[in-house]
Amino acid sequence: MGGRGVADNLFSDIVAGFGQLLHSAGVPLAPEQSVRFARAISAAQPETVDELYWIARVTLLTGHNQTEIFDAVFNQVFMGLIDFADSRGQSMHAAPPESTPAGERSPNADERSGQSSTSNNVTSATPGESNTDDQNSEDPQVLAAVSDTERLAEKDFASCTEDELALIRRLVEQLPVVPPPRVGRRMKRHSSGRKIDIRATLRRAHRYGGDPVDMVMRKRIQRPRRVVLIADVSGSMEPYARVYLHLMRGAVQALGAEAFVFATRLTRLTRALGVTHPDVAYRKAVAAAPDWSGGTRIGQTLTQFLNEYGRRGLARGAVIVIVSDGWEVDSPGLVGEAMERLSRLAHHIVWVNPRKAAESFQPLVGGMAAAMPYIDTFISGHSLRALEEVMAAIGNATNRITPVATTTKVSV
Repeated sequence: MGGRGVADNLFSDIVAGFGQLLHSAGVPLAPEQSVRFARAISAAQPETVDELYWIARVTLLTGHNQTEIFDAVFNQVFMGLIDFADSRGQSMHAAPPESTPAGERSPNADERSGQSSTSNNVTSATPGESNTDDQNSEDPQVLAAVSDTERLAEKDFASCTEDELALIRRLVEQLPVVPPPRVGRRMKRHSSGRKIDIRATLRRAHRYGGDPVDMVMRKRIQRPRRVVLIADVSGSMEPYARVYLHLMRGAVQALGAEAFVFATRLTRLTRALGVTHPDVAYRKAVAAAPDWSGGTRIGQTLTQFLNEYGRRGLARGAVIVIVSDGWEVDSPGLVGEAMERLSRLAHHIVWVNPRKAAESFQPLVGGMAAAMPYIDTFISGHSLRALEEVMAAIGNATNRITPVATTTKVSV
């Protein structure tokens, strides 16, 4: 109760400060409106920044001409810097409240109106990026960025400087994330459907004196398949872990993916990487994983993932992406047992090993050798060009017997 009281007091201070900033910015705001705002928050219990935005806008504004100032102040105070789960006392490492696949959830407002929540099911790795179509393509800075992209396309992440890694971070955030499709349980009317909609057909038959002349057909809806990313952040993977942290945040933001990291133990980063502000998200992620750059226990951490998350449904029917070089300090047999269990639950397993880029590479390391029989797609992912292949492997992970272009397929 004491922690809850501290959180309530802190949030009350934020609400009061927000009202003062609005008043100072020129929005006529009475104390009663701030009280109404606080009461609305207490009653509605918002879980996202978007919900908080509309509660504040409805309770605090009195005219449309105040919206522009309100948006600027709201972004300054709240956007990306608040996590509602913290005020509820929810653990950073807690399992998701439900593990229903994204394709089986109730459609959102966009889906109910017939519009997709993403454009052609393709999203940027970091949503909310500004559209650059209206920028001048002859800008020297743009041309320099293109030149740097070409130069870094094949360069191994481990050999990049800090400045180059900073540029790679921006480039990774622009990579398109395509969710792999799955056949959902829901059905909709479609001219190419193969199942008759009996009720609709009978209703339409009234137009023709009861004869079912016009058959109404239905087909199953394609839904995005869940993606789970598990990245090795041990000492041997440290140069690559920083880059893949950006990719994981993009997948969490764009696809609602689940993100985990491990060295000697498993850490769930989905909540931390879900924060809108990127710098805050990365600080939360690093702070949540105290074993960063430590040893490697792949078998133990995969077993922990299966016991705490996988059996609850998180891995069932999902595309699992594991980023690791395969070094294992424990018995390789633990890796083989965990991968065997995981292969029974997952729809497709993609293993990303940056060491694969070497011409002399052979999967002979104990942990890697034990995992190989259960891997569906094996890829390097050591550079920007190879990272594009990782994105293609995720998007094309629709069937275990279909090889992905530019990747190595391992027999199961």
